[in-house]
Amino acid sequence: MTPRALLEAFPFAPGLTLRNRIVMAPMTTWAGNDDGTVSAEEEAYYRLRVKDVGLVITGCTHVQQNGIGFTGEFAAYDDTFIPGLTRLAAAAKSGGAPAILQIFHAGVKTHPDLVSDIVAASAVAGEAGPFAPAVVPRELADHEVEDIVEAFGEATRRAIAAGFDGVELHGAHGFLLQNFFSPHFNQRSDRWGGSLAHRMRFPLAVVSKVRETIARYATQPFQLGYRITLDEHEEDGLRIGESLKLVDSLIDSGISYLHVSLGNALEARPVDAPQGPAIIAIVRDHLAGRIPLIAAGQMRTPEQAEQALAAGVSLAAIGQGLVMNPDWVKYAKGEAQSQIALDVAAPDVVPLAIPEKLWRVIENTPGWFNVRPATGSVS
Repeated sequence: MTPRALLEAFPFAPGLTLRNRIVMAPMTTWAGNDDGTVSAEEEAYYRLRVKDVGLVITGCTHVQQNGIGFTGEFAAYDDTFIPGLTRLAAAAKSGGAPAILQIFHAGVKTHPDLVSDIVAASAVAGEAGPFAPAVVPRELADHEVEDIVEAFGEATRRAIAAGFDGVELHGAHGFLLQNFFSPHFNQRSDRWGGSLAHRMRFPLAVVSKVRETIARYATQPFQLGYRITLDEHEEDGLRIGESLKLVDSLIDSGISYLHVSLGNALEARPVDAPQGPAIIAIVRDHLAGRIPLIAAGQMRTPEQAEQALAAGVSLAAIGQGLVMNPDWVKYAKGEAQSQIALDVAAPDVVPLAIPEKLWRVIENTPGWFNVRPATGSVS
């Protein structure tokens, strides 16, 4: 049966209706050139996957030179990167869908091999992950925080100049926006930390600066999204109740949509209520239709994405599914001539335009998704 809701047009913003409710999720490809410019591999990766989706959100790009989170990450911290960003915008929009540039500062999750001076809200070590070890960062001075706020505005100006249709602030995954909001990671006692209102100050200042930039430079509708992780596993970490208060303030500040990043969009529950309602149901009820809700997390098949829409998600963000199936929308339409792929192997790299560095990550990261041996059997 064809998943019909996925294929319905969606009124995303005033004057902007998406042709369907399928989003190409933001994913790091590790494909940037060594100088931070956009590579031909990156362009090819997008062009193959954007043909039929309703909206495209790029992988993240850093707004300051010391905010890079991944090797092979394309940059947006200087005007010299505008030509490459323009090529990326053209590739992302080549299928006829609007394209949004995701911008961020990696903060404590910056890789120490890439940046010697790792900065964050406070000198609290980040969590070790598959792409970076845990390090103790340097606490940002007040004027440096202000500089980063300005940098988000400048990156937005470059996104406008490059031809994107919006920016998404990456406030998830422990990066700097979440780092300032977290009661575990933000131990400051100045205007940027302490109370909930003070911990919200940095993300709200960034939203305000970006909106100011949009008003000044955009000559057509330009969206402002916010990606969020709603809770943390640390005992004194972020909890969903505080995150929903931030969401209210973000909406009041004028964001266009909320993008919730989950390990599993259909199954994720709050840290402090693992037997309670699913997170997407909680957020759906809290938003009450005020802005669109995008959810990402292990939706590899159209049926899974349809379940998320039935649970109240406005748009389903498809990441790994589109890596393995560039024509994923055909499966949603019932037009594909084969079974949807749930694994990938080395012979698929060239026909799927998977960048070389991304393939190395796939091979060496357990659990990223199933990697099929070249023989064709499923591992």
